[in-house]
Amino acid sequence: MSGVQIVAGFALRESVRRRVFVVVALLTVAFLGLYGLGVWRVSREVTEFGDFESGVDPDTVAGATLLGLSMFATLFLGAILAVFLTLNAVRGDAERGLLQPLVVRPLSRATFLLGRYAAAAGVCMAYTVLVFLASVVITNLFIDWWPDRLLVPAFQMAIAVAILAALALGGSVLLSSTANGIAIFMLFGAGLTAGLLGQIGEALSSDTLQDVSQITSWILPFEAHYQNALSEITADTFGFNRYAINLGPFGGAQAFGALLWPYTALYLGAIAFVALWAFRRRDL
Repeated sequence: MSGVQIVAGFALRESVRRRVFVVVALLTVAFLGLYGLGVWRVSREVTEFGDFESGVDPDTVAGATLLGLSMFATLFLGAILAVFLTLNAVRGDAERGLLQPLVVRPLSRATFLLGRYAAAAGVCMAYTVLVFLASVVITNLFIDWWPDRLLVPAFQMAIAVAILAALALGGSVLLSSTANGIAIFMLFGAGLTAGLLGQIGEALSSDTLQDVSQITSWILPFEAHYQNALSEITADTFGFNRYAINLGPFGGAQAFGALLWPYTALYLGAIAFVALWAFRRRDL
């Protein structure tokens, strides 16, 4: 077994011991239950509208809007999981004397960071994909609508939380646990705020707001992947349906193109480089 696998296994066993996954599972069941209740209630209202009034399909608009809402909640839950799996991975454990026995020969500090990231990112990505797919199924159970794309938005949501996990793990090298948690949640809020500003800018035809949103989304690419995922669920929807979806808070997402993928790889590489450089300079 390689050093990365050993560290990843240790991190997962530690999370099980602290009952992190039990809390996450309970919160997820509660979220999906509330989401199902909301979709059921909306489906009854949609039925009263009838079909294709004013050229708009109520099922498409309601389904896309509700799934967009669930994607926002899924990203938030994934971000919480990413933060709490990496919150005290380096500095917090070092201050409590838990890190020093691990970072000894032949286990290098690079191996330790990679193992912790593999555990956190793997769990968060799998969790996000499962919750997204569960939300899709719940939506279809009550509203006769499927998203235009399924796998691409699921994967992009997973990449978004993997970026958040990388930022949180990198922050754990430099910041205390509390400061790191606050910093990551503020970055998360900044990214989502930028997305909302972009939608407001599009509605008001404000180039300034749209430029601010675009630049911020590139600086915080988890937001760009989230918006891409939102865009993909209605990729083949046009006409009045598309216009009605864009009026909602979760339908006006932007596509960022193929350049986002190599940029994300470079972004994660840069975080890894800075985190490892700071970790090697740290006196444990």
